[in-house]
Amino acid sequence: MEIVFQQTPGLTETPMRYCPGCGHGVVHRLVAEAYTELGMKEKTIGVAPVGCSVFADEYFNVDMIQGPHGRGPAIATGIKRCKPESLVFSYQGDGDLASIGMAETIHSAARSENITIIFINNAIYGMTGGQMAPTTLIGMKSTTSPHGRTVEANGYPIKMCELLAALDGPVYLERVSVDKPAAVVKAKRAIKRAFQYQIEKRGFTLVEILSQCPTDWGMMPLAALERVRKEMMPFFPLGIYKEPADSKAAVAEKE
Repeated sequence: MEIVFQQTPGLTETPMRYCPGCGHGVVHRLVAEAYTELGMKEKTIGVAPVGCSVFADEYFNVDMIQGPHGRGPAIATGIKRCKPESLVFSYQGDGDLASIGMAETIHSAARSENITIIFINNAIYGMTGGQMAPTTLIGMKSTTSPHGRTVEANGYPIKMCELLAALDGPVYLERVSVDKPAAVVKAKRAIKRAFQYQIEKRGFTLVEILSQCPTDWGMMPLAALERVRKEMMPFFPLGIYKEPADSKAAVAEKE
C-alpha cells in the first residue's frame, strides 16, 4: 500500500502535551516539515521560548536551546553569528515576543539579523493563566481584564507585522493562520519561504501565525476557530507585509 502521509522526521516521537484544539501542534509540524524538506534538518538550531511551547525542545528533532523569557531573538542572533551555516529560528508567543521581548525583536529586525522568528499570536498569555497580552483584542476578556480590554485602560493591541514593516531591516514579513486546511497550506509556504530567505543570507524574516487558544479563551475548539476568523483576522489582516521584490517566489506569484 502506498504511503500518502506520515510523520515528518523533523519531529520526535514524543507525544505533544498541548491543549485540545491548540494551534501549536500544527505549527510545529509545519516548521519541522519546512526545514526537513529544505535539506536543513541536520543544520537547524531552534530557540524554545518561555510559554506554552516551553517544551518545544522535546518535539523538534533538531538542536534546541531554552532561552529566558523574551530573549529568543538575542539568543538566535548569537547562535547565527557563531554558526552562520546553520538555519536558526526562534519560536515565540505574543507575550514573549511583543511584551518582555519587544526590544530584542525590534533591534534584531533593525539590524536585519539573518534569523527567522516564528511568532504565534493567540492574543493571550496561554501558559501563565490567561492574562492580557500585547495582542489581546479590544473587548476581549482575560484574567487581568475580566470585563474586556479597553482603549482607555490598556491601549490598543500591537500589530507586529505592521510595526516591523516600518523598519528597513526586515526582509520578509507575513501573517498567516492555521484555522482551516487551506490556511495551513499557506502557513507552511510562508514558513518555508522565510527559511529559504535565511538560507540565501537575505536577513531578518518573521512569520506571524494567528492561532486559537480554546482553554484560555474559555471556548470549545470550533468556537475558537470562529473567533480567529471573525475577530482576529479583521484586526490582524493576513498577508505579506514585506518581501524582496526580486525573490523567485514573489516574481512567480506576479506572473
